[in-house]
Amino acid sequence: MFKKILIANRGEIACRVIKSARKMGIKTVAVYSDADRDALHVRMADEAVHIGPPPAAQSYIVIDKIMEAIRQTGAEAVHPGYGFLSENMKFAEALEKEGVVFVGPPSPAIEAMGDKITSKKLAQEAGVSTVPGYMGLIADADEAVKISNEIGYPVMIKASAGGGGKGMRIAWNDGEARDGFQSSKNEAASSFGDDRIFIEKFVTQPRHIEIQVLADKHGNCVYLHERECSIQRRNQKVIEEAPSPFLDEATRKAMGEQACALAKAVGYTSAGTVEFIVDGSRNFYFLEMNTRLQVEHPVTELITGVDLVEQMIRVAAGEKLPFAQKDLKINGWAMESRLYAEDPYRNFLPSIGRLTRYRPPVEAATATGVVRNDTGVYEGGEISMYYDPMIAKLCTWAPTRGEAIEGMRVALDTFEVEGIGHNLPFLSAVMDHPRFVEGAMTTAFIAEEYPDGFQGVMLPMGQLRKVAASAAAMNRVAEIRRARISGTLGNHERHVGDDWVVGLQGEEIAVKISADRDGATVHFDDGTSHRVTSDWTPGQTLARLDVDGEPVVLKVGKIPSGFRIRTRGADLKVHVRTPRQAELGRLMPEKLPPDTSKFLLCPMPGLIVKISVEEGQEVQEGQALATVEAMKMENILRAEKKGVIKKIAASAGASLKVDDVIMEFE
Repeated sequence: MFKKILIANRGEIACRVIKSARKMGIKTVAVYSDADRDALHVRMADEAVHIGPPPAAQSYIVIDKIMEAIRQTGAEAVHPGYGFLSENMKFAEALEKEGVVFVGPPSPAIEAMGDKITSKKLAQEAGVSTVPGYMGLIADADEAVKISNEIGYPVMIKASAGGGGKGMRIAWNDGEARDGFQSSKNEAASSFGDDRIFIEKFVTQPRHIEIQVLADKHGNCVYLHERECSIQRRNQKVIEEAPSPFLDEATRKAMGEQACALAKAVGYTSAGTVEFIVDGSRNFYFLEMNTRLQVEHPVTELITGVDLVEQMIRVAAGEKLPFAQKDLKINGWAMESRLYAEDPYRNFLPSIGRLTRYRPPVEAATATGVVRNDTGVYEGGEISMYYDPMIAKLCTWAPTRGEAIEGMRVALDTFEVEGIGHNLPFLSAVMDHPRFVEGAMTTAFIAEEYPDGFQGVMLPMGQLRKVAASAAAMNRVAEIRRARISGTLGNHERHVGDDWVVGLQGEEIAVKISADRDGATVHFDDGTSHRVTSDWTPGQTLARLDVDGEPVVLKVGKIPSGFRIRTRGADLKVHVRTPRQAELGRLMPEKLPPDTSKFLLCPMPGLIVKISVEEGQEVQEGQALATVEAMKMENILRAEKKGVIKKIAASAGASLKVDDVIMEFE
């Protein structure tokens, strides 16, 4: 077995590999850019080597710099993680020449399967059902439009060397095909150094289901069942689960056997994933093979008990797989939620900055449930504009799907993140969505259920009353503390009343509290009540309460006359006032937000790539105004209505903050 492994990656996947290597008694080497000098993976590794400036193109994907780090440290093997050089055949070849083991498949398999065009041709030759498309190289946008018309709209424009949703666009007409081709080409060149593009038919109402395979160097190949990855946004997976709620045993077996046959056909070894599109009749079509460890691998580990990173290392060292296909049973259900530094209230645009608070739920494993959090950040650390916006992968396991979902709901409510925009509210909203709970989702789920973007969660009245009761009980605790402040004037003793009005989500709910030593009973005007018990004290940012025997978790912040409470995806300003205060509050004028309708504001921290208009120019609704790049993604800002450009305040190459003015309209 190896004594020292270098991890040619960063963030949570580097930390994940270090954990398995440490468990195996293997020393680890981290590499880092200027931006990652204080990163968690650097702190965790036994050694760390600096490899260059923040942009990945000048550090993490420069093969010569990784090779020099290997020589400096004497590492015997390299684990590439995912992204960066993980599917780069030249990197695998460079390691082979150096006599260093690549913890992944051999370079011919990477060449055969890592390239989407080549892999599709091989799949067709092997008799695998594939999605109709054009596998040849496409010269320019005109040819892309011509091919798109021949295939028939809608089409998917994809980077051949792509991954992680980069370099992918759906086009429904000629204009979108033309724009999408150029944007995909630009993103592919900047992210992968390879701007080749291909086009295929976009299958409507599809599910994205993938098979995890694992093969050794002795001719053994197994599949570790499937993962359902249909909850996607901009072709980026957001929530994954294993197994799929849609597959039956026959389809699962057929997909698994086909995935293994494909892997064996190209001499594949190590862990890999064969991705399929599955239609409503359970017909499945080969999509691509990822010749690396997937982001969502933890859910497979949770239902099989197999440490995939450990097995990758053992396979690379020449060991046989310690199990056969018949040994790999599905045990329970697992969920994974990807926590991103994205603001869901701004159409999920990237958010960068410092994590002023980062408190994930406690990781634990019992017979009835598991909470796991794979992360590469820490409180006080910074989310950089140079890399993927993922903060953590929160996973839960339970014996049944319903229990795994409930475990995820509680875990998401318990997760505390402050200082940046993040998608925790959206993840919580999905966990409560009836269509998701039923398992009736497709890759169009987010587009269909949130067509106007995510506007937050409106809690149903039953849940709202529980929050109101909790806030009233918490307010009573805070009022009692305030009443006991020493040093007050004589004859000015403060009494805490029993009657309160709780205002939240546009509702005013009158309550009466009767308290005892064990908790409080909160009575409503209609004669109903909620019993609330908790050990919460003022100042705590997380309140764990028991409401009528059921656990309730609230994130709590102080505001005048109440709390800012976040739970189940809802972000509420909750005011708890005396009846007289509530009466006077109704007379207060509402503060209106400023009118910004005549300005194009930068929706995220980013770099202006292009200004597409000039001062004095008339623009039409939907016309491209500017292109902003952030976290390796290009975002085209378009006119919301017809108008004339009065002034352009920013130029190409400028770095802007959120809400900086790009241009003004007449």
